[in-house]
Amino acid sequence: MSNFTPTIGLEIHVELKTKTKMFCNSVNNPDEKRPNVNICPICLGHPGTLPTINKEAVKHVLRVGLALGGQLADYTEFERKNYFYPDIPKGYQISQYKYPLVTGGSLAEVALTRIHLEEDTGRLQHDSKSGFSFVDFNRAGVPLMELVTEPVITSAKQAADFARELQLLLRYLAVSDADMEKGQMRVEANISIALAAPSLGTKVEIKNLNSFRSVERAIEYEIKRQSEVLGRGEQVMQETRGWDDIQRITFSQREKESAHDYRYFPEPDLPPLKLSEIPEFQNLAQTLPELPSAKRERYKKDFGIKDEDIEIYINNQSKANEFESVMKILGEKRLAKSASNYILNEVKSSLPVSSVAGTIRLIDGYELSSRGAKELFKVLPEKEVDVRKFAEERGLIQKSDESMLVDVVEQVINANPKTVADYRAGKAAALQFLIGQGIKESGGAANPTALKKLFEKALK
Repeated sequence: MSNFTPTIGLEIHVELKTKTKMFCNSVNNPDEKRPNVNICPICLGHPGTLPTINKEAVKHVLRVGLALGGQLADYTEFERKNYFYPDIPKGYQISQYKYPLVTGGSLAEVALTRIHLEEDTGRLQHDSKSGFSFVDFNRAGVPLMELVTEPVITSAKQAADFARELQLLLRYLAVSDADMEKGQMRVEANISIALAAPSLGTKVEIKNLNSFRSVERAIEYEIKRQSEVLGRGEQVMQETRGWDDIQRITFSQREKESAHDYRYFPEPDLPPLKLSEIPEFQNLAQTLPELPSAKRERYKKDFGIKDEDIEIYINNQSKANEFESVMKILGEKRLAKSASNYILNEVKSSLPVSSVAGTIRLIDGYELSSRGAKELFKVLPEKEVDVRKFAEERGLIQKSDESMLVDVVEQVINANPKTVADYRAGKAAALQFLIGQGIKESGGAANPTALKKLFEKALK
């Protein structure tokens, strides 16, 4: 089985954040719990109704395409994708096939095939007690972006990492919350295995994976399943499979359809779009924020902090803003690691950044010990104060006056003759122990730099 090479491509559907649906003015509200309230004759497909294109949804997809380095279409059109299922009110889905909005691009070193726009389906709800199934059409007609990767992913982890990075990008662009638990981002994986790349095996699609963990587990299971099938000398069947998150297995759903099965043809009720002639779609690159990849590079270059810290800031905008505000006050790159460590582990988010920066300055000047800093962060008020004065009033400022520390040094030397002998014999670590004892003897108030100087002087 180890001889087989997996090839994976992803299809990811994302519900876009707009006020109204894709082709009508019904409200787009993913949090609505009451069934069938955000509906109208258009999204229900009543005869004689005419759809109109939601420009905001088109703009969202174009901005995603720009962020991913894709080629934006100049000409695009919508088409009817014909299939029959209870959650499709019209008996077809308005989608894009021949002329997608975006082609190419890449993310996390994974090449993309296309990004297009379509409408979402309704939602089926199955009642096990009554045996009936109900259809909620609130979601029907919601703008749905579909992103398709090239079949270049080679592991389950790479697939899940790609999906995480896409979710992050979508949130930075504010085009979708991409909440997988709410179904706002749904992943489908196409998996095949062969003896060696670039050969491709028979493709199997796994539908509607609703968490990153499920993406990884489902792909790992399917690679193992297909390897075992081929290992027995049998053929893998081209099909669509589901994922059972409880049993952690994939299961057969139906034979995989081909594009011709959907009988695509241009949507007669919608005009083609010539994007270069529509003012709302011009200069969209200027609307892009700093993207996660660029932010990572800037944090490495400007601050030099740990990769783990950078990822926390990439995923937590409020913490990132706090860190950058503190660093703007401090103005020195060398203080970034210390500042980041305290901000992520000790600082309450409600503290003024001036107080945080002031505390970092006291630590850097050896006026405040690590333990003293932790105590200070616990008691600092949620308003601007003179941090040094506030720390002094609570006895947290370290003592550096040599005349006050001489007695402490003498007591520690007398109480630790063996350690003193070790230091004089050349064991440098012994000095650190003596300094620690001095800090302890002073109740944490002694400045370690001042103690070091006094111990070295006394033990010559």
